Amino acid sequence: MMKKTLAAAVLALTFGSAMAHADGETLRVAADMGYPPFQYRDASGTPTGFEIDITNAICDVMKVKCEYVVSSFDAEIPSLLAKKVDFISPQGATEKRRKVIDFSDFVFHIPTKLVVQKGSPLLPTPESLQGKRIAVQQGSIQEMYANTFWQPKGVDVVAYADQDTIYQDLVAGRLDGALSPAVAVTFGFLNKPEGKNFELTGPEVRDDKIFSIGSSYGVRKDDLKIKALLNDGLAKIKADGTWEKIKVKYFGPLDMSVHQQEKAQ
Repeated sequence: MMKKTLAAAVLALTFGSAMAHADGETLRVAADMGYPPFQYRDASGTPTGFEIDITNAICDVMKVKCEYVVSSFDAEIPSLLAKKVDFISPQGATEKRRKVIDFSDFVFHIPTKLVVQKGSPLLPTPESLQGKRIAVQQGSIQEMYANTFWQPKGVDVVAYADQDTIYQDLVAGRLDGALSPAVAVTFGFLNKPEGKNFELTGPEVRDDKIFSIGSSYGVRKDDLKIKALLNDGLAKIKADGTWEKIKVKYFGPLDMSVHQQEKAQ
């Protein structure tokens, strides 16, 4: 009985601390803003996109102000560890990243696929891509996968600081393809005039050890206040329909939920 009481007290303290932290404070969020439709700046320079809207909704319901700190994707974890930001925009909660930082509950899932010119015979296999230049975003799980399984078998894996530069080099013919999150490609690049001659090809690329079943907010290990705040806010916007409304705004009826009954540890 005493153990149960102590556990309840610890849980109450954790969530109480999260709520105390929420009282009008400003939280710094790492974001790269070069990843439409997830993160980008609108015509007036204001941060926007699916992840930004989801994060803003969580911040609103938890009564905190969120301030976006722009950096390259691969600099986000170092910035978190250096306490330059309070949490990181959603990214794959991989085993490798879990060794360094902690994660919130899962926010959404997106598959990884290969984007190539229309009509290209290339497929997302090392045999098909041998000798080809394939782009990945620096610091991403796509880079980790390609370097692990493709580069040792003769694929020229080229890392870029952001997705926009990858798209530019695809259009310019300097790349044979790119391994990227399929939703970002489909609802970003492929919807633009410059992406009209490109398509996603082959099955979803995944590996149980490298990829996560979903994307989550990154927090420092043992930062129970921020983790509880994010999880509580996420649960609330899912329960009241806000999460679904934002998802439909950007992606229509596409299912981006995480179906496996697993939570970030």
